[in-house]
Amino acid sequence: MKKNVLITIFAVIIFSGCAHEFNQVYKSQDYAYKYEFAKERFANGKYAQAITLLQELVTIQKGTDNAEESLYMLAMAQYCDMDYEGAAMTFKKYRQSYPKGIYAEMASFYIGESLYMSTPEPRLDQTQTVNAIAAFQEYLDIYPEAKLKDKAQNRLFELQDKLVRKELYSAQLYYNLGTYFGNCTSGGSNYEACIITAQNAINDYPYSSLREDFALLIMKSKFELAEQSVEEKKIDRYRDAEDECYGFLNEYPESKNKKLAEKYIASCKKYTGEN
Repeated sequence: MKKNVLITIFAVIIFSGCAHEFNQVYKSQDYAYKYEFAKERFANGKYAQAITLLQELVTIQKGTDNAEESLYMLAMAQYCDMDYEGAAMTFKKYRQSYPKGIYAEMASFYIGESLYMSTPEPRLDQTQTVNAIAAFQEYLDIYPEAKLKDKAQNRLFELQDKLVRKELYSAQLYYNLGTYFGNCTSGGSNYEACIITAQNAINDYPYSSLREDFALLIMKSKFELAEQSVEEKKIDRYRDAEDECYGFLNEYPESKNKKLAEKYIASCKKYTGEN
């Protein structure tokens, strides 16, 4: 017990001493020493302290030999401190200020990486995902033989998959809403909205691993649309659903939903009277 108390007291003394040292440096007008201290704080993972000092120094050091390094270090400190939106802005500022600078390539990559780290899960708004894709694409366009080319390309695949999943969730939501008309203020139906959303996703992302999921939703929606149709539209919609089922089976002959497609075909034939 006594040993634990001594350790706690010792830790408090050290922390107080470190805080006192930082406050002294922060108030100092010796900017050369302040800069070296900021670098030491950054090297030792004290990113919040490094950020506090560097935010002042990047303005004071404009036009000096340390200006470029201090701006890049501020961006990296923000990134390491998980202030990803702040980091993205500072990396952009660095690239605008030093387009041919020694850290220009890395800054360009970390614009995308910072945006990537701040992207939300697929069900939420994906504006940041689109921005991250644009940033990584620009990085690869400017530096086709970039050091981090493979990582940037993998990030692009991940981000695109997030956009595809967003579309899948939207299409699935329309399908789940089914015959509910409260959201169909402009006419049409949820099944039609599901079909359009899924078809657009297939056109936009033809090589997505989720292609079959979209095709399944289209098939199911076309069948449900036929089932719910008024009498004069039923036969055309059953034929359309049947064609969709055959198309699904042709493209995915080993699908786990093969029996469902065959069931739909049988139901469609009963109505159309076709063999």
